[in-house]
Amino acid sequence: MNNDLRTETVTRDNVLKLLSDDEVASVSTAETATRLLDGEEYLDLEHLDRGVQKTSKSPTAMAGLLPRRTVHKDTWGKIVALLGRPSSAVKPT
Repeated sequence: MNNDLRTETVTRDNVLKLLSDDEVASVSTAETATRLLDGEEYLDLEHLDRGVQKTSKSPTAMAGLLPRRTVHKDTWGKIVALLGRPSSAVKPT
């Protein structure tokens, strides 16, 4: 399956099912923060087709985002594998 087609079939629910209870709590806590910091990696759960993104000079609003720092590195790896994209393929926003 090519990466574009595979990414289209991955849903927010697929990603959230990979999170442990502790990670869900961490993500929920992070959503109360105002913004991501410069250089942070994250996924936009409403636009998974964009893959892993990285904040640039202007901070990013938190609504609907999954910051990398809120999940264990093994979970992040599973999510990136599910998306079918290497973690190093981040795009600045």
